[in-house]
Amino acid sequence: MRRLPCCLPLAGLIATAVAAAPARLERGNGPEPSTLDAHRCQEIACSNILRDLYTGLVSEAADGRLEPGLAESWAVSADGLEWRFTLREGLRWSNSEPLDAAQIVASFHRAFAPATAAPMAGLLAAIDHAQAVQTGTLPPSALGIDAPDPRTVVFRLSRPAPLPALLVLPIAFPLYLPALEQYGTRHTRPGRLVGTGAYQLVDWVPQAHVTLRANPHALEPPAIDTVRFHVTEDAASELKRFAAGDLHITETLPPVRLEQLRERFGPALRIAPYLGTFWFGLNLERPPLRDSAALREALNLALDRERLTRYITGLGEAPAYAIVPPALPGYPAPRPDWADWPRERREALARERYAAAGYGAERPLRLELRFNTSVPHRRLALAVAAMWREVLGVTTVLRNEEWKVFVVNRRQRVITQVFRGGWIADVADPADFLAAFASDGALNWSGYRDAEFSRLFDAAQRMSDPASRAALLAHAEQRLLDAHAVLPIYHYASRHLVDPRLEGWVDNPLDRHPSRHLRWRRATP
Repeated sequence: MRRLPCCLPLAGLIATAVAAAPARLERGNGPEPSTLDAHRCQEIACSNILRDLYTGLVSEAADGRLEPGLAESWAVSADGLEWRFTLREGLRWSNSEPLDAAQIVASFHRAFAPATAAPMAGLLAAIDHAQAVQTGTLPPSALGIDAPDPRTVVFRLSRPAPLPALLVLPIAFPLYLPALEQYGTRHTRPGRLVGTGAYQLVDWVPQAHVTLRANPHALEPPAIDTVRFHVTEDAASELKRFAAGDLHITETLPPVRLEQLRERFGPALRIAPYLGTFWFGLNLERPPLRDSAALREALNLALDRERLTRYITGLGEAPAYAIVPPALPGYPAPRPDWADWPRERREALARERYAAAGYGAERPLRLELRFNTSVPHRRLALAVAAMWREVLGVTTVLRNEEWKVFVVNRRQRVITQVFRGGWIADVADPADFLAAFASDGALNWSGYRDAEFSRLFDAAQRMSDPASRAALLAHAEQRLLDAHAVLPIYHYASRHLVDPRLEGWVDNPLDRHPSRHLRWRRATP
């Protein structure tokens, strides 16, 4: 395969590339998407594709700012408990059928129905009766969403919430219910999936790629007609494919020295702050981690985040000692005292806690660390295992699994001990990072249960004063950290290679880049 010369000047690269822009945009997308059912999507791999297939009531500009989607405008009541959205005229599904407010309300009923088991429904728990509907206590018709006329959707909330920011999430995308009724779970297959976005699904080859083509009934026609999302679980192979010209955007980058990437790829390298945290979760429903806070603390103290982010990840990540990234404005992020201790002092306390838990040279701990197949994840897991062995004498067995298998095992909390976890923000709100731990839902992979944490979280959600709300959330997070239910490792930086011929890519804290914002640079003589 052809490789780009490592030292080709930017001007030469652009001048050469602009002469012949490709007909199709090739995007790396990480693991195989677990689903293209928008209401059941819970990871980035499906969200990236769904943002091309669907438009919600509210949409996002290239820089992440909210903008009109299916709704041309919206307004909120003085008490913040009622939102009224006015739809654009002449809306159509991708199969050309008319789309009205009643269909949008019916789609929300399906999203919250118990049988849907939507993992992200908790993010919209502020809608009246949302939780009661999802648990089956009330029928879907009781959900606080109505369509008083064909162009108006009204939401009633039980507490104030930033509803427009939440309606850009896949859980809020309108699904075409006739296809669900006819095909069931296979309504997401090519030729059957009916959407509202800039593109239509035309091909899906499992473990290979998903191909989209411009939707003739989109709100605005995209500049690029065809987009193909590739399964790229191996970041090193993804980089090689970009260098060979087979990909125009990478989903991530392998752990290569930042200076080398800058020298080789120049302005194609895009690294920016990103609202996300990587952690290792601990199964609190099974021994030995369930039974000993001292053991969990020992494992936490033995990890040197500075070394991990400098030598193992090395692409702009920041060491993490908490769940919520410190960059969120107005949030008094907690930070443990030991985060600022010298490494020797941390490790000494780690050995004390390890011994207090009943482990040592005569009785070493044996753990399994589980992660989805990925070279960066494996490198990080190896480094963590080495630190635990060096500091504590722990024997760690690494278990890598294909993404779908890993997701199921993590959710079931049966065979996991330590597992790859983390969270990428859906909205710029500390509650988004903490919500999963407030109830025993599908996203509480550790099985953490603390009545006081839940009380603080719920009280914060009812607060209208931002400072008071942030203080309660920080108090709740401190309890989570004190329990050592998860081991924060680093706060993410978004990292991509983007073909210099592409225009419209704008770095943003949520790292969302729908294909409709992109276009090829115009050819020049």
